[in-house]
Amino acid sequence: MPTRFRNGLSAALIALACLLVPFGTLAAWAAYGLADTGRYVTTMAPLADDPAVREAVADTVGTGIMEEIDVGPLRATVAPFVHDAVRSFTRTEAFRTAWDSGNRALHDAVLHALHRDDLRPVTVDLAPVTAQVRRQLADDHMPLAQRIPVEHTAVAVFPARELAHFRKGFHVLEVAGFWLPLTAAVLAVAGIAVAACRRRAVTATALGTALGGAFLCLAIAIGRRLTLADLSDEVHRPAAGAVYDALTATLRTVSWILVAVGLTVALACHLLRRRRASPAPTPDPAQEPTRARA
Repeated sequence: MPTRFRNGLSAALIALACLLVPFGTLAAWAAYGLADTGRYVTTMAPLADDPAVREAVADTVGTGIMEEIDVGPLRATVAPFVHDAVRSFTRTEAFRTAWDSGNRALHDAVLHALHRDDLRPVTVDLAPVTAQVRRQLADDHMPLAQRIPVEHTAVAVFPARELAHFRKGFHVLEVAGFWLPLTAAVLAVAGIAVAACRRRAVTATALGTALGGAFLCLAIAIGRRLTLADLSDEVHRPAAGAVYDALTATLRTVSWILVAVGLTVALACHLLRRRRASPAPTPDPAQEPTRARA
């Protein structure tokens, strides 16, 4: 096989492999990282102590409770007590338990909806949280606490009209999350194997991998900016940012690992080439041992 053809084929295979690195990493994270309920709950658990998340939960639950009760002209007086009670509830261990249970129920509901064939909307029941808040209001001796209804109200998470698109996208991610990383690895190995100079091929693969990791880091940052910009409620943007950062923490770590490993391997290949290319030191005749005269 001619050297020029081997180098061209190697460059094409390596370029394609490096191009698949960020997309394969993203697909694997979405399909196998976010789809694991236990890992998802563990990731979201620390957010129960995040002030922005607690404030967003207190505002949402408090507003929902006030919409369910009829206090007439006392509404303006009762509302601050309800919101304070909910805010106080978010600092308790019971809230952390409810937060974990709610996230587990939400994740299970979403996964179940993505794997079934009907188009029913994904819903979550907030009655357990409302019951906890009413119990705390009663413990604080608020007269209207018992009037707060605890109804099993289904809160829509994904509307039915959008579920079909999410389901198709999830199935694509399940396939891509397995095949894209495997294809990238096979292409990289093949590109290195057919190269006329394998050291250069390894260096190119390492630099391409680092570039792919850097591109993925940039994509995560842009995605965060666009996600928060699409929120109409500016008050809840800090909470949404905290959730986004928690969900993408593993992806950011993997991205930086790709950058670090790629640069390290490229630097090692460069140092090895310089070491082999450096000429051997010329011996000094003056320092050579004098031969014994015959």
